Amino acid sequence: MSAIDVGSVVAAMATGVTEPTTQLVQTRFRAELANTWDLRPGDRVLEVGCGQGDMTAVLADAVGERGHVTAVDLAGPDYGAPVSLGASAAFLGGTPLGPRIDFRFDFDVLAETFPDDSFDHVVLSQCSWYFASLDQLRATLARVRPWARRLCFAEWDLEPTTHGQLAHLLAVQVQGMIEATGERGEGNVRTPFSRDALLRILAETGWHAGEPAAVDTTGVHDAAWEIAICREIVGERLHTVPEPVRDLIASHVDVLDSVAGQVEPLPVYSVTATR
Repeated sequence: MSAIDVGSVVAAMATGVTEPTTQLVQTRFRAELANTWDLRPGDRVLEVGCGQGDMTAVLADAVGERGHVTAVDLAGPDYGAPVSLGASAAFLGGTPLGPRIDFRFDFDVLAETFPDDSFDHVVLSQCSWYFASLDQLRATLARVRPWARRLCFAEWDLEPTTHGQLAHLLAVQVQGMIEATGERGEGNVRTPFSRDALLRILAETGWHAGEPAAVDTTGVHDAAWEIAICREIVGERLHTVPEPVRDLIASHVDVLDSVAGQVEPLPVYSVTATR
């Protein structure tokens, strides 16, 4: 396993130019996460749910010049803010990491295919709460299993370890409840699920998971981002929710308001699994 050059990765990101301090923190976190996956120079990686490419760039650095990352996302290139997926990919493509990456947007894993054993690893990194349902996640994990010998998975953990993480937890739970009771929106969180639920799904889909590892999230900005998104979604969509559930959600928002003075990100867990 080669050391990831965090500085080079930050320089390869569009937000590394516009928001260098924020991007540095986020990249350091993702590099630490990638270090739990034992990626090697020359490896071939399929990344599902690549988004703006924050993890893609880290993966490209980890696999080196002889490696390759195929980064796919169901969203189109115009999706995302403050930098769209397409703009971020174009910027990354013009850096030394670019030749190692093939971005494919508007790409539905369940409708596309790759030959068996096309990749050494398939990566889903903090994208699975975007899935419309656990059934969609289950189908995706089953779909990609013939394509790679190893699965590298990471997601936020719904089990807080400090009081300061409660606001982040409530923000994702409120978003999940709104998504579960109305028309699907475009929020970051649609199907928040537990670590134990993920392990059950891995077993159901034929993956043999190792012990989850905790990854330090100190300093990352996602908790504050999710709280802001939660408040926006509540303002826009709470009135569309059936009344009994609306009251329940409103009570959760009251608690969120009471604990939001101290904001820390939830833990992240990393799991590797083999076929």
